[in-house]
Amino acid sequence: MNNFSRIKEPLTLLGNYISTKYGRSWGSRRELLLWQEWQVRRHLRYVLARSPYYREAAGGLPLEQWREFPVIDKREMMAHFDRLNTEGIGLEEALEAAWEAEKCRDFSPTVRGITVGLSSGTSGHRGVFLVSRQEQMAWAGTIMAKVLPGGLLQKHRVAFFLRANSNLYASVRKGRIEFQYFDLLEPIEKHVSQLNTYRPTLLVAPASVLRLLAEAVKTGALHIRPDKIVSVAEVLDPLDERYIGECFGRQVHQIYQCTEGFLGFTCSHGTLHLNEDLLVVEKEYLEGAERKFVPILTDFRRRTQPIIRYRLNDILTERKEPCPCGSKLLALEQIEGRSDDLFYLHSVADGRRKPVFPDFIRRAVLSASPEIEEYLIIQHSERLVECSLKVRPELEAACREQVSRALTELCSRLHCHAPNIRYSEYVRGPRERKLRRVERRFAL
Repeated sequence: MNNFSRIKEPLTLLGNYISTKYGRSWGSRRELLLWQEWQVRRHLRYVLARSPYYREAAGGLPLEQWREFPVIDKREMMAHFDRLNTEGIGLEEALEAAWEAEKCRDFSPTVRGITVGLSSGTSGHRGVFLVSRQEQMAWAGTIMAKVLPGGLLQKHRVAFFLRANSNLYASVRKGRIEFQYFDLLEPIEKHVSQLNTYRPTLLVAPASVLRLLAEAVKTGALHIRPDKIVSVAEVLDPLDERYIGECFGRQVHQIYQCTEGFLGFTCSHGTLHLNEDLLVVEKEYLEGAERKFVPILTDFRRRTQPIIRYRLNDILTERKEPCPCGSKLLALEQIEGRSDDLFYLHSVADGRRKPVFPDFIRRAVLSASPEIEEYLIIQHSERLVECSLKVRPELEAACREQVSRALTELCSRLHCHAPNIRYSEYVRGPRERKLRRVERRFAL
């Protein structure tokens, strides 16, 4: 890195931090949407000149008709990876670098200066992502402005639990910010010991890991007191949120982030807001479900691997009332989970398949008994659901009966035939796999 770059990068990061935290204010939702439109059109001029895939996909449409461009998903992106990215990096070259990093656990090498990483592949399709150094600085400035407790003048020690490290995350090691990566493949006992020595002011981890750390706090093995706790990468179940918050004595915040970008964060009121200062979110509403939608993203800051009209498989529920924080950014009530975790049951009226949202299942289980400490609900077929409960042994039979009753009552309200419920011993899955407390394991 030359001397100019050594000076430029901290200034770029600082500029992104200031721009995000203080530089954007919209008097109305309409002002925000007009500003977004200008950002997207400017971004598309760059992308269409450099990405053969998107140039062909646009089909000669004028920029103001960009919402008529085709919608893509991860499968489509990977199929056209070579021609979609703007750096001419081939998929085989990127995969080779990413797999080598996964194998040796050294995530610092790049491909022609571009960071390469793999998604977790929980949807059944592993994705490859590319991020330039400039995009790393933009991400770092944004994440610091939205997530760090206090300001840049304070000293921060960040503990970040990840399945795999990346230059993207290492880019936030600047100035008074100290960053330590914790590998999810390491034993939890090792993490507890390191955390007690490191004493992080900001703890960021998947909900399942935060749950384990909260248990270590409760037993007295872990004695840290972070200023802020942030759940990332997994759906934060209300049961886990309550337990983690009680053990640490802190509100649990969320970062909504995936391979496709930094999508949302919780404000001081605990409301999850989408980062509409970074991307446009089109809503594909689900039939017969009030305020529930699948997001279609257009990120107007991501140039190396453009994200334009990209459909996620998440289900989001928008908030009914405005957030008290006053932000013009779209507020969510919750992240439901993946759309391919919708349960399907048979309608009493006509026998057809009827979708049942994960949140309905979640609420039924949580309302059944306050004695339930953890749970997993897995649908194996339209007629079989497996239920695993973590409760005290003497309460297990009663809790199983209460959960069966709650799920049967839910089916009755939804006018569906109740499935058979099979109970099994509760066993935690491996930490490198994302926790899904409500999961469908059969294809339609």
